[in-house]
Amino acid sequence: MSFKSVREFERQISNFFGSQYAVATDCCTHALELCLRLQNIDHYSIPKRTYISVPFLANKLGITFEWRDEEWQDYYYLGNTNIVDAAVLWEKGSYIPGTFMCISFQYKKHLSLGRGGVILTNDRKSFKELKKMSYDGRIPGDTPWAQQNITTHGYHYYMTPETAELGIQKLPDAINSKPRRWTVNDWPDLTKMSIFKESK
Repeated sequence: MSFKSVREFERQISNFFGSQYAVATDCCTHALELCLRLQNIDHYSIPKRTYISVPFLANKLGITFEWRDEEWQDYYYLGNTNIVDAAVLWEKGSYIPGTFMCISFQYKKHLSLGRGGVILTNDRKSFKELKKMSYDGRIPGDTPWAQQNITTHGYHYYMTPETAELGIQKLPDAINSKPRRWTVNDWPDLTKMSIFKESK
């Protein structure tokens, strides 16, 4: 399996958003998860209105979280971290230096690939570690994983070359077309759902 298309997609995405590096993942939720794992985050806060997978991540990772009222637009921070949920953001040069910004390419997003995500960062060391984490601890390339000395706990969260190739094909149209402007009311108040009643 060749990952040249993934590397090229990452290059083009980082150029568009203005970050030095990009790590393509299979979805934005897993992008957030990798950033939380990388930094060993043990607590964060999130808006009451967001995608349901974000509070579920806390349960999955054994992290405590709290809700906050926030009329956010385009992106928000996982409180007390430098991790940014920018799933719906599509704006040239919008990367915020010093952060890990996570973008979504889910089918409803402006660059619609069916599924996919990316982590934007300017930190080379973090980029290299996140890349390995996303790919089962392996270093993507010509050396078979069985011949590598794996030193990183990894997860099966990488973007496939096929998805990256689709992204490269669709990227010019996405860049040249106007994105939808999402509002906070596009998401329900999650605290009203029974599953989260005990998390208020």
